[in-house]
Amino acid sequence: MTADRPWHQFYGSAPLTIDYPRVTMYESVMRSVRRVPDKVAWDFLGTTCTYEQFGKKITQCADALAALGLKRGDAVTISMPTSPQGIICFYAANKLGAVASMIHPLSTEKEIEFYLKLSNSTMALTLDAFYGKFTTAMENTGCSTLILTKIGDYLSPLKRMGFWLTKGRKIPQVPEDDRVVWWKTLMATPYPDAPAQEMDPDDTAVILYSGGTTGTPKGIMLSNMNFISEGMMVAAWGGLSEHDAILAILPIFHGFGLGVCVNAAFMGGGKSILVPQFTPQIVARLIKTKKPNFIIGVPTLYAALNKNRHFRNADLSCLKAAFCGADTLPTVVKTEFEQIVQSRGGHVKLLEGYGLTEAVTAIMAMPLEHFREGSIGVPFPDMDAKIVRENSIEAAPIGEDGEICLHGPAVMKGYLNQKAATDEILRVHADGKRWLHTGDIARQDDDGFFYFRLRQKRMIKSSGMNVYPSQVEEVLYAHPDVADACVIGVPDKEQVERVKAFVVLGPGVEPGREKERELITHCRKELIKWSCPRSIEFRETLPTTLVGKVAFKTLQDEEIHRLREMGEYTGDA
Repeated sequence: MTADRPWHQFYGSAPLTIDYPRVTMYESVMRSVRRVPDKVAWDFLGTTCTYEQFGKKITQCADALAALGLKRGDAVTISMPTSPQGIICFYAANKLGAVASMIHPLSTEKEIEFYLKLSNSTMALTLDAFYGKFTTAMENTGCSTLILTKIGDYLSPLKRMGFWLTKGRKIPQVPEDDRVVWWKTLMATPYPDAPAQEMDPDDTAVILYSGGTTGTPKGIMLSNMNFISEGMMVAAWGGLSEHDAILAILPIFHGFGLGVCVNAAFMGGGKSILVPQFTPQIVARLIKTKKPNFIIGVPTLYAALNKNRHFRNADLSCLKAAFCGADTLPTVVKTEFEQIVQSRGGHVKLLEGYGLTEAVTAIMAMPLEHFREGSIGVPFPDMDAKIVRENSIEAAPIGEDGEICLHGPAVMKGYLNQKAATDEILRVHADGKRWLHTGDIARQDDDGFFYFRLRQKRMIKSSGMNVYPSQVEEVLYAHPDVADACVIGVPDKEQVERVKAFVVLGPGVEPGREKERELITHCRKELIKWSCPRSIEFRETLPTTLVGKVAFKTLQDEEIHRLREMGEYTGDA
C-alpha cells in the first residue's frame, strides 16, 4: 500500500499492477485461438462457435474487407446489435489496422450521417432492415460501401424460420444497389490473403460516442492498449478465466459491452453469450439455461430480474460475480437481488462500479472481499483516481465532495477532431501526469473508497442509456411552432429517469394535448425512442439564470417538488 493509493490494502487476490502485452486486440484474440482452439468462443441464441472457427471467420472477413478497399487508417462503421457479424467485423477491421466506429443500430438517418462524417467512414455494416435509412444517410458522406446482413444468418434453420414468420417477412426487400455487399456472399467468396498490419498499440482503434458536457456528440478515440488494459484489469478484478462464461447483455456500441462482455472474455479464452435484444424475460431465461458465471448490467436490469419468476426459480449457483454500473443502484434492488441469489444457491454480492466511455468503461468497482455501503469501490490495478475541487486541479480534502479525476492506461486518447474539448477534459496536474476530468462529483474516504454523488454534466440516464438534453432541444427547436424549449430528466421508477420537455410555443399557437402529441411524434422521427420526451409541459416563459441561460436546475427542482406534493416522487430522499 502507498499513501496515494490506500485502496491497495483491499485488493485481496487481485494484482497491484499488470504487465500488459503490446499487441492489438486482433492479436490478443488469435492468442486465444492458438491456446484454446476447441473451446467455445461465443454462443448466439444456441449457435456456437469455437475459437478455431472464430479465427477463420475473422480471417475470411479481413480478406473480404481488404478486397473491398479497407486499409490501415480507414474507418468502418459497425451498426449492429450484439451479434456474430458485429464482432467478426470488429476484429477483422482491427487486423487490417482500420478504425471501428461503433454506433447504435436504431440511430436515425441524421445521426447516421453525422457519425459517418465525423469518423470519415468509407464503409459500413448494418442489418438489412436498416438499408433505407443508411443509404439515404450515405448520400452526403464519403461512405461508398454498405455491407448488409440478416439477423438470421447465424441462427439455426428452425430459429431462422421462426424469425422470418414473426418479423423477417415484414422487412422490405432490398433493391439492386451497386453499393451493397451481402455478408453471406462476402463470407463465402475466396479473396487474396490480407496480412495483419503492424499497428502501434497506442494508435486509435475504436471510436465510441459520448455527449460530453455540452450534449453535442463527440467521437471518443480509444486505442488497442485502452481495450487491452481495460480487459485485463476487469478480468483480474473479477477472476475471469477461460473456464468462465459472461452474459453479454450490454451492446457492442457500449464500452462495457464491447470492452468487457466481448473483448475481455475473448482475451482470456472464455465464452461470451451474445444477447442481441434485451428484455428481462430473455435475460432471465438465458441465466437459467446457459448458466453464465458473470453478469453485468444496469440497475433497471436487476430491478426487472428481481420481479421475473424464471430468474427467481433458477439455479443461481453458477454465478461468480454480478456487477452494476451506468446509474446509481438503489439499495432495495441490491438487497432483493442478493436475497434471491442466496435463496437459489448462489453466494455473490451485487457490486457497484464506476466508469465512463472516456476510459472505455468501468475503472473502479467494489472489491469482491470488502464491502462499503453506498460506495462505488476503489480503482482497478494501474488506475489512479482522486478528487479535486470543482473547476480546478487542486486536490480536495478527504471526505469533501469534488470532481473525480482519472489517470491510467484505460484513459482515452482524446476527442476526434476536437482539440479544444480534449484539452479541457485531459489536463496536466502538478504531478506532471495527464488527468481525465470526468465532470462527475464524488468523495473519497480515508481508505480510498469512492462515493458517487451526482453527474456534473447535464446528462439524463434512461434505462442505463445516455440522453443528451441539447440534442432533444435542438429537435424541438426545429419545429415551427416551438419558440423555446428545455429538457430535463424526471425520476422514474422503471427507467431511473424519463425525459420531460418544457416548451414555449410561438405566437398564436395554442397549447394542449393535441399539440403535445404532435411534438412528441416530431421527436420520434429524429431521435431514438428513449431520447424522446414522455411528456411536454407548456409554459409562457422559461426561468433563466443571471446571465440569461435557461435555468434547467430550477425546472428540475420544481418538477421534483410537484412530484413530492402528489406522492409520486421515486428519486432519492
